[in-house]
Amino acid sequence: MNQSFLRKGLVVAGCAVIAFVLSTGLGLAATVGQELADPQLRDANDQPATIPDFGTHVITVTYADSSASDYGDPMNDATKTKNYSKAAYRGLGVANMKDSVAPNFLIRKIVRGKIEKYKSVILTDPDLTLAKTWNLGNCKGKSVYIVVGKDKKLKYIRYTDKSNPWTQADIDSVLKMIEGLM
Repeated sequence: MNQSFLRKGLVVAGCAVIAFVLSTGLGLAATVGQELADPQLRDANDQPATIPDFGTHVITVTYADSSASDYGDPMNDATKTKNYSKAAYRGLGVANMKDSVAPNFLIRKIVRGKIEKYKSVILTDPDLTLAKTWNLGNCKGKSVYIVVGKDKKLKYIRYTDKSNPWTQADIDSVLKMIEGLM
């Protein structure tokens, strides 16, 4: 009788632990409406940097490792052609270096070249700081497109990869939403 009671107690305790882990694990995913913090990232020269205009402008961030850097291009190109007011909007990229196969020095060199060529802001994340701070989960092999409002709240998030490309309808919907935030 004692062993049976002990087994039942262990089963109940084990189920409680599993339920707790699952409930908190699911709660760690980024959700629209959550307030975001401005993470400490790095610039292309490996110096500390934060997201420019965070909390004062509508911000779009494309977060991708080197294997997924092109997946966000259709949305980024569409946003760039809109030529939004620099007084209200800021778009930027963040290189997910931790999940990239290329060495960091090479990624930084490529980033510096793209900054010069496109006159854009591209930060680097050598240790998944952005993914952890904003609860993005597993970003390996994905391009994550994030829209943050002036109120620092997450307005939109999308994970794009080879099997989930941008469609024109998706792009049009996001552009309309961005315009509504400005």
